[in-house]
Amino acid sequence: MTKKIILNDIAYGRSGDKADVSNIGLIARDEKSYEILKKYVTADKVKAYFKDEVKGKVDRYEMPNLMALQFVLQDALGGGGSRSLRIDGLGKVMYAALLRMEIEVEE
Repeated sequence: MTKKIILNDIAYGRSGDKADVSNIGLIARDEKSYEILKKYVTADKVKAYFKDEVKGKVDRYEMPNLMALQFVLQDALGGGGSRSLRIDGLGKVMYAALLRMEIEVEE
């Protein structure tokens, strides 16, 4: 049996940007949550979640000592701060969007 949860229930987030690259960190609230993040939040799922916003590759890095995952999203900011027509904070707020992602986990 499975259930749906949103990442905000099991993780904190932080993100930033440099040129046309965004990085998003997901920090698990506890060890059980970290295991869930590792199992269910893949680079492919993050890329699919952001759909057309992220045109390039997404890489995932595990940081077990911090119980965190780091995602690096290429070609994700419309060219970066000096070229983008986006009016948001560019990569600085992408963690908030990712924390709204829903995943289906085993109960």
